[in-house]
Amino acid sequence: MEWNRDSSMLRYAKSMRETLESRAAKCDEDRKVPDETIADFRSAGLFRMLQPTRHGGLECHPNEFFDVVTELAAACPSSAWVFGVIAVHAFQLALFPDEAQDEVWGKDRDTLVCSSYMPVGKVTPVPGGYRLSGRWGFSSGSDHCTWVLLGAFVPSEIEGRAPEMLTFLLPQSQYRLVDDWHVSGLRGTGSKSVVVDDAFVPAHRTHRMGDGFKCKSPGNLVNTAPLYRLPFGQIFTRTVATPSIGMLMGAIDAFIATNRGRRGRADGRLAEEEPSSQEAVARAMLAVREVRALLHHDWDVMMQKVEREEPLTLEERIAFRHHAGGVTDRMTRALDELFMETGGTALWKDQKINRFFQDIHAARAHHANNPRKTGRTLGRLLLGHATDEVFL
Repeated sequence: MEWNRDSSMLRYAKSMRETLESRAAKCDEDRKVPDETIADFRSAGLFRMLQPTRHGGLECHPNEFFDVVTELAAACPSSAWVFGVIAVHAFQLALFPDEAQDEVWGKDRDTLVCSSYMPVGKVTPVPGGYRLSGRWGFSSGSDHCTWVLLGAFVPSEIEGRAPEMLTFLLPQSQYRLVDDWHVSGLRGTGSKSVVVDDAFVPAHRTHRMGDGFKCKSPGNLVNTAPLYRLPFGQIFTRTVATPSIGMLMGAIDAFIATNRGRRGRADGRLAEEEPSSQEAVARAMLAVREVRALLHHDWDVMMQKVEREEPLTLEERIAFRHHAGGVTDRMTRALDELFMETGGTALWKDQKINRFFQDIHAARAHHANNPRKTGRTLGRLLLGHATDEVFL
């Protein structure tokens, strides 16, 4: 699969910058991505980037997909976050049994799916499937979706083995949203809670995380492109990591626009002539370029391997996962430096750098964006210890 570095999707994302910037304040105020933005993304085909061609999708190279996420995040982090998280669900849905894919995409190939993978659901196995109840938080973009993917642990069918994590697919008629998204960052993602009261979920609407780890899911029988032989844990975690690259890019632009010609009120010195400001913006640009190059390299390696039908080694998986886990932390530290160099000016809510500052800290709080956990996993492996981590 070739990676088109100047695809129509990427050009479209760049062309949307002014439009998304003009809607960013409303996005935050309404605590959800504007309907017109979702409609724009839909009509451009963005949500189909990881969708199977047999269901009208584009099966894009991951680098192309994540470059689009990055460009959108440089304009409106919440819109980019919602786009990436919703669009990546098409990848996992392609791993479900064919019957589930037909139920979602059979009548409308533009159907959107939200999620909450926190494994907090109460599950009871019953003939033909499961009964599911619970409350899940952080379902980004849920206002715009008519299906949901929810995580829960299920007792293993093999005695003595640990419970297994499954993803359950439910239509809108089986869940309700709770409007509890009152936060300081990524306000526009509308990441509301999802409540399910004793719903029956047939077995074909479930996906085992273990199958995603082994890259041998039921959907691989019908969706045979190399894209779907990638580990789900690799592609999903980058969906919540990559937006931070765009956030730092947007913050760099905002920093330059704010500080060119700005004089300090206390000493009258030009901010652009301060060595610390010059060094901070240079370090931020270096961080963006280094991280993008690293992630592009990792995806190239992964795609080349799956195209040759070569398995990824456990060390590669853990190292790649650690790379992704450290992205947001690195971007946050660089953005913090820009924020501090801007001084009191950065405190005003109408300053673009303020929005990027709040949003990137919200992104850093995501469980998948904690580099310490992934670092320990890699360190344990390198020091000769085993790991039971499967979200790799």
